[in-house]
Amino acid sequence: MRKWNIPLTYAPKIAGVLAGSIRQTIRTGRKFSPGDLVSFHGWEGKPYRSKWSFRTPYAPLKDVIPITIRADGVETSREFRPWHLLDGIARLDGIEPPTGEALCRVLSGMHKIPEGGVEAQIIRW
Repeated sequence: MRKWNIPLTYAPKIAGVLAGSIRQTIRTGRKFSPGDLVSFHGWEGKPYRSKWSFRTPYAPLKDVIPITIRADGVETSREFRPWHLLDGIARLDGIEPPTGEALCRVLSGMHKIPEGGVEAQIIRW
């Protein structure tokens, strides 16, 4: 079990995370495990160059789902789903509007998606 302090920079998600109505985020890499403790924080100003504006209590991760983010959708070990079929994931992640296409815009705006995709995890607490 590890403890993680994770920044939140996607503004539409912050209020829901603080209220407890959003309990999922998608993160690149493969470092999280079920049972890890996560705390989220925001920034007063420029990310990584300012003080934290809030910090949530630690919560244990219940689900950690490895995925590959591709230009055309999301792949798991069991299936591939194009963006237009990912509205449910977008809703759980606090994406505005809650559509797979909007999720694609948010993720591709935060990360360069190479031809082979980028490894990531859906984490739920």
